Amino acid sequence: MSEEKTMLSKEDDALFEKLARFVVRKKMTTPAILFLESSKPLSFIGSQFLIVLGPLVKIFFDLKEYDQIVSLMEKRDNVELLIQKLEKISSEEDEEPKKTQK
Repeated sequence: MSEEKTMLSKEDDALFEKLARFVVRKKMTTPAILFLESSKPLSFIGSQFLIVLGPLVKIFFDLKEYDQIVSLMEKRDNVELLIQKLEKISSEEDEEPKKTQK
C-alpha cells in the first residue's frame, strides 16, 4: 500500500493557519486537539458536526471559509495536518513570552 502525503493549496494552508491561530488565541488548543484526535477515525462525520456548529463558527469566519473548512475536514489526512498546525503555533506562542523575558 502506498502512502500519499497530503498537500494543501496555499489558500487551504492559509485558512488552516488562520483557524489554528484563532484556536490558540482563545486558549482552546488542548480541547481542539482532543476533539480532532478523537474524531479522526470518523472524520467525515466530524466534518458534518461542523455543519451543526455553523451558526456559531460563522461569527468568526465568512461563509466561503467555513464551507472550505468543512470540506477539508472530510479527509483524515487534513485533520492530522490541522493538528500539526495547532501544535506548531501553540509551541511558537509558548516560546514568545520566554524570549521577551530574557
